[in-house]
Amino acid sequence: MSISMAQVVEILRAAGEDTRMRVLALLAQEELSVLELCRILDQSQPRVSRHLKLLAEAGLVERFPDGAWVFYRLAAHGPGRAMVDAALAPIDPAGSEARADAERLGEVRAERAAEASAYFARNAARWDEIRSLYVAEADVEKAIIAAAGPGPFRGLVDLGAGTGRMLTLLGRKASSALGLDLSQHMLNIARAETAKAGLDHCELRHGDIFFTRLPDASADLVTVHQVLHYLGDPAAAVAEAARLVAPGGRLLIVDFAPHRLEFLREAHQHRRLGFSDAEMLRWLSAAGLEGRVEADLPPAKDGGLTVKIWTGRRPASVQRSAA
Repeated sequence: MSISMAQVVEILRAAGEDTRMRVLALLAQEELSVLELCRILDQSQPRVSRHLKLLAEAGLVERFPDGAWVFYRLAAHGPGRAMVDAALAPIDPAGSEARADAERLGEVRAERAAEASAYFARNAARWDEIRSLYVAEADVEKAIIAAAGPGPFRGLVDLGAGTGRMLTLLGRKASSALGLDLSQHMLNIARAETAKAGLDHCELRHGDIFFTRLPDASADLVTVHQVLHYLGDPAAAVAEAARLVAPGGRLLIVDFAPHRLEFLREAHQHRRLGFSDAEMLRWLSAAGLEGRVEADLPPAKDGGLTVKIWTGRRPASVQRSAA
C-alpha cells in the first residue's frame, strides 16, 4: 500500500519516542489494558494514556473500551502496521529495557494465570452450576448441536475443555476427540465425565489454546466454549483454533454478547465483557473462515447474559498442508 510522505512523517513522529516504542513492542505480543501498561512501564496513567492517544491518532494502535476497562492492541490493518512491524523487527529482545519490559509483562501474565487457576480450583466442581446461572443450559446445548451439524466427524478438538461438556455432548459423533485445558482440576473433572459417559475415545491433555502444538487442518470440528472472555488475546486464540479446521470443517464458538456486568471481572475472572458479532466475524474472516452468527440466546432470567454462537467454516476447496 502506497502512502504519502506526510503520512510517513506522521507515523514516524508518533512512534519515534522511547516509551511509545516500548508500548508498540508490548502490544505486538498481546492486547493490554491501560492499567497493565502503566504497571509494566512504571509510569502514571495520564502519561501512558497520552502516549496511547498519540499512537491511536496515527493509526498505529486500536482502542476498545470493555466495560469500565480500556484495552489497546496494534492496528490490524493500515499503512502504519507494516512500518511498526519493520521498526520492531531489529530490536534486540535481550537489551536491558526490552528484557525488563518482558519480565514485567511476564509478571502480569503470571498474576492473571494464578488468579484464574485459583478461581478454577475453587469452582471446578460446580463449574456447570455457575454457567447455568446465566442462561438456560438445555437451550444452549440444543443450539450447539444444531450449529455443529449432523456429523460424523473424523476429528473433534475442544479448546479450553473445562468439565468436558462439549466432549460428552458431541463426542459420540466423532471418530476421535481431544480436549485441551490448562487447568488440571478441570482436566480431572473432564476425564471423570467422559469416562462416565463411556467415551473411551476421548483424550484429555494439558494444553495452551494459544499454542496447541496440533497439526494444521487436524479436525472437522473445533469448539471453543465459554473460554474467550477469560483471555488476554482472544483474537489470537480464534486464529489458532481456525488453523486446526480441516477443509469443509468448522469452528464453533460459544460466548457472551456484550454486557455491563462488571462484577464478573473480579468475582469470576472475566477479562472481556462479551463480544460483538462484528468483532467475532472479523476475527473469523481474518483466519480464513466463512463466519456466521448461528444463535442469539437471551438470558434465562432478568439481569442475566445473552449467549451467542458463531461458526466459521473452511471452504472444502481450500487445501492446507499438515504442519
